[in-house]
Amino acid sequence: MRSGISLSVTDSDRERLQSIIADRNSRQKHVWRARILLLTAEGCGTVEIMRAAGVAKTAAWRWQERFMREGVAGLLRDKTR
Repeated sequence: MRSGISLSVTDSDRERLQSIIADRNSRQKHVWRARILLLTAEGCGTVEIMRAAGVAKTAAWRWQERFMREGVAGLLRDKTR
């Protein structure tokens, strides 16, 4: 089991994540990725994030980890297959 993590989201990153969510032309996968991170930054637990974003625990962990490594840009691209 993972212990609690904390993300530090700068003001500019928070604005960028909120604009992704607000933009009606954003891809839905980008919207839920941004929502996961904003909920994490607010201090929500994994179960609460899973319910609010409608994703599995592993998906929430994956995007939290990617954000910590690559920032917002890492959320907007998909890995090659």
